[in-house]
Amino acid sequence: MLPSYFTVKGHGINEIEIQKSRFIAFISRAETEEQAQQFIMDIKKKNWNATHNCSAYLIGENDQIQKANDDGEPSGTAGVPILEVLKKKQLKDTVVVVTRYFGGIKLGAGGLIRAYGKATSEGLSATGIVERKLMQVMHTTIDYTLLGKVENELRSSVYQLKHIHYLDKVTLETYVEEAKKNEFTEWMVELSNGQAEIHDGEVIYMEEDL
Repeated sequence: MLPSYFTVKGHGINEIEIQKSRFIAFISRAETEEQAQQFIMDIKKKNWNATHNCSAYLIGENDQIQKANDDGEPSGTAGVPILEVLKKKQLKDTVVVVTRYFGGIKLGAGGLIRAYGKATSEGLSATGIVERKLMQVMHTTIDYTLLGKVENELRSSVYQLKHIHYLDKVTLETYVEEAKKNEFTEWMVELSNGQAEIHDGEVIYMEEDL
């Protein structure tokens, strides 16, 4: 699992007009090739009357799955420019379909490359990009007498509190970067005068807007 990577926030749509042609970017996160292909099929079905539905996707930790489709535009003028924008922005697990409704003015190869690249870039900006960081959820169990002090310190620290469980004792779940686990544990031991029980929970990705 990667320590961190960039991807899109979720689903997004953005439209621009260039020389009377409408370029609509449909964007989504896709963690498998099947998800990406399903998304492309759905967009094509909804926009069956469009002149072109060009697409690209980039999937996998090492970008091992890459596809670009010009859907009838001159070779290399649509799918590849979309894919290049994804690569330039270092995005992973992302699929883009740019739907074009022809407006009557031909753009030429260079114009098409710029148009599809621009539609993709603006679509990504409208959708939003997040950084996903791999986090260890640390469980800290303490007596209620320590709760006020520990919770206040946690909330004003660099660590992010995930959840508090109020049972016989209190357990605080905290997101901690893998590299800072020991540092967090030492800090928590000191904060609780050695009274805290600390153990590892699940390892998950936490998303942060850019």
